[in-house]
Amino acid sequence: MKIVFTTLATALLTTSVWAQTKQPSNGATKKQTDSLLQKEIALNEVFVSALRATKAMGVSFSNVKAEDFESRNLGQDLPILLQYLPGVVTTSDAGAGIGYTGIRVRGSDATRVNVTINGIPYNDPESQGTFWVNLPDFGSSVSSVQLQRGVGTSTNGAGAFGASLNISTRDVAPEASAQIRSAVGSFNTLNNSVQFNTGLLNNDFSLSGRLSRIVSDGYIDRASARLSSYFLQGTYQKGSTTLKGLLFGGHEVTYQAWNGIDAQTLSENRTFNPSGMYTDANGVQQFHDKEEDNYKQDHAQLHWNEVLVGGWNAQFALHFTRGRGYFEQYKEGETDGSYNIGLPQDTPTDLIRRRWLDNRFYGFTTSVTKQTNKGQLILGGALNKYEGAHFGEVIWAQQMGTAHIGDRYYDDFSTKTDANIYLKWQQQFGQKWTSFLDLQYRGVGYTANGEETGLVDDQFGFFNPKMGLTYQANKANSIYISYAVANREPNRNDYESGNPKPEQLRDIELGWRYLSPSFQLNTNLFYMRYKDQLVLTGALNDVGAPLRANVGDSYRLGIEIDAQKQVSDKWLWQANVSFSDHRNLDYFFKRDGELRDLGNTQIAFSPRFIAGQMVQYNVDEHFALSLLYKRVGKQYMGNIDSDASVLKGYSHTDLNAQYTWNPSHTFKEISLNLLVNNLFNNLFVSNGYFYTYDDDFSSPGTVTTIEGAGYYPQAGTNFLLGATFSF
Repeated sequence: MKIVFTTLATALLTTSVWAQTKQPSNGATKKQTDSLLQKEIALNEVFVSALRATKAMGVSFSNVKAEDFESRNLGQDLPILLQYLPGVVTTSDAGAGIGYTGIRVRGSDATRVNVTINGIPYNDPESQGTFWVNLPDFGSSVSSVQLQRGVGTSTNGAGAFGASLNISTRDVAPEASAQIRSAVGSFNTLNNSVQFNTGLLNNDFSLSGRLSRIVSDGYIDRASARLSSYFLQGTYQKGSTTLKGLLFGGHEVTYQAWNGIDAQTLSENRTFNPSGMYTDANGVQQFHDKEEDNYKQDHAQLHWNEVLVGGWNAQFALHFTRGRGYFEQYKEGETDGSYNIGLPQDTPTDLIRRRWLDNRFYGFTTSVTKQTNKGQLILGGALNKYEGAHFGEVIWAQQMGTAHIGDRYYDDFSTKTDANIYLKWQQQFGQKWTSFLDLQYRGVGYTANGEETGLVDDQFGFFNPKMGLTYQANKANSIYISYAVANREPNRNDYESGNPKPEQLRDIELGWRYLSPSFQLNTNLFYMRYKDQLVLTGALNDVGAPLRANVGDSYRLGIEIDAQKQVSDKWLWQANVSFSDHRNLDYFFKRDGELRDLGNTQIAFSPRFIAGQMVQYNVDEHFALSLLYKRVGKQYMGNIDSDASVLKGYSHTDLNAQYTWNPSHTFKEISLNLLVNNLFNNLFVSNGYFYTYDDDFSSPGTVTTIEGAGYYPQAGTNFLLGATFSF
């Protein structure tokens, strides 16, 4: 595998060096033109164009610009801002969209949604999850987002098994500007930020930045969030060369709320949070005031883009991410058996422990693009490495024994190397046909020595071909079909259950697009067939992370429809709906001491119906009102179709209002924004967990399988009110 990594790195670097030797013969090129879309692409989009899908590809995708959610961007995480897209389900541990949030697409959880920022992988390489809490208020620094459903096109980082989310940061603004933003809301929420942009200095350099601070008590008891973040971006443009450097990151301190509550507590006290609960020496129930996450993450990116002769374009990027922090827990009645640091062996003691992460992720991405009037050729790839230290320490105990404060009771280290190379070819034939071919090879090496994982030294090599064909019947109508194969390695938590297998997905997409000046319609059929899919079991590990397990054959089948209608100058209507079926075909489960073949069962956390709708009314040029609606159907939280695992369907409606005006002095623009979430106060639950265990004590000689569930309730009616002052 080391030979493969070296070969890939050499090939990619050689390609980039070759590209640098070519120089354009004419003057400065500030924009490129996508010949297939016949539109100009902003310079910032060039940095992500190698990974993004176009309408000439057989891929189901949605493009979102920052202005599409700007009026709702008042402090909630990016997944919440994108929750009205087709096939998307979101959730929030604290219940109000600030703090820990999650996203699922087509029933696939966040570990299977590939996320890139300017083409750089953002998923945590080990857990494969995305922790948006580490980048609070990041929506304020986003220019555009593309959500590709299904396998999508080849990208960097972990393979997309449900979707890929490609994020582009802010574009270069030609004029200097500044903003002060502030928002207040329910649960003592306060969001303050300042932004600036120098505009173009000497016609070739610009600098922009943001500082943000968000605090919220959360809907769930004590589920507070204290979040700060920064963003700094510099861009240099000279002739055919563009350089962009970014520094961004965040610091989050959030009180844990991942334990959930049972059904009885849900009906009696839905905001109750059991995290940090203990009984003091007087028998009084208390809550540890520091049962919280405390984590910092910093990112550095350096991008280079060169426009070359003959339609060639070259890109190269270096990146580095540093993360470090811990979560703190109060534990009752512990003995040295789980710690081995000298705590009392026979006398249980209360203690406080911290479980640390200290990790680094670094590497490069590169691509070379050849563009013609009839097609496009892209050669690209990446080489990235992750190094992660995991350790735990006891910082207090009622009885220390021979242990010392700060003693480490585990000390693990893991590494992961990820290399990929891809070739994308897009060609138009005649006036109506366009073909698409995408070939990727990805090599992964992972080592770990954790107590949960055991000794791991795995190497994986994946070939991921994709192909599609699009027929443009006329200016308004086009149909497409595509076939894609994706392979994916297990994540760290998968090794807790034994020796997991890598999984494979074969994805067929068939779609029809209709586009006119006032009406757009996209219809997409998908069939995703899996081998050894790692599905959520419904259970959580001891730190609240969802557990997965390989199943045999399984599939996801469905249809997605989204439409947009400009009814008049004042009215805009958008809607989407998804009907789908998600099945394990040969599911085995041990119940009451016997292994049983349950056969065809529904896959956990995969609702069969998802819908979204938005109606916007522009009262005048200053005042706009929007009503947004989301419906998610019933889903199972386990894979055994148990009634105890049912998560009921739910819906909620949000009201969004924006009023802007342009004062004659001091400010260029002032904007007032109101967001009323869950307008009709539907008390719903968007996430939960399901567990089973064998009870062989109640009746001697028999084994009974016990089932249970936990729930994460979401807030009733709540609001955010914000003001933006632009200079």
